Amino acid sequence: MKSLFLICAALLCFGTSFAKDAAPLAEDPVMEQRLISISEEMRCLVCQNESLAGSRSDLANDLRREIRKLIQEGKSDDQIRTFMVERYGDFVLYRPPVKPITWLLWIGPFIILVIGIAGLLMYLRRRNQSMPNTILTEADNQKIDALLNQDRKDRLND
Repeated sequence: MKSLFLICAALLCFGTSFAKDAAPLAEDPVMEQRLISISEEMRCLVCQNESLAGSRSDLANDLRREIRKLIQEGKSDDQIRTFMVERYGDFVLYRPPVKPITWLLWIGPFIILVIGIAGLLMYLRRRNQSMPNTILTEADNQKIDALLNQDRKDRLND
């Protein structure tokens, strides 16, 4: 039992000796902040619902490396965005510009919403029309009242 404990303790000690501190992403914190602000405005092309800054995919790492290289070359933020759009299209931007080629990106969700609401309304209307309207007689109303009164009494007795 003691030897098992010593082996576990040794593994824990040696395991932590192999741990490394996180390597800084850039030596210049201003450049790194610029990289983060630019990459937060861009979409990861693999994940599509994550920003380039938050994604851990290999493509996102490559794109951040490319942006870092462009920053080091002295390119402005707009030049970097333009480069990325020319290379990957407007879809790479979280807020693509409104122009004829991106109208579907901007208007598409609203069109789908309107179609969904129209479909739901048509379904509900058809369902309501297919259900027969029945008029209850006085005897039916008395049976319902008797059942409700019986239920109330049963609840009070419990």
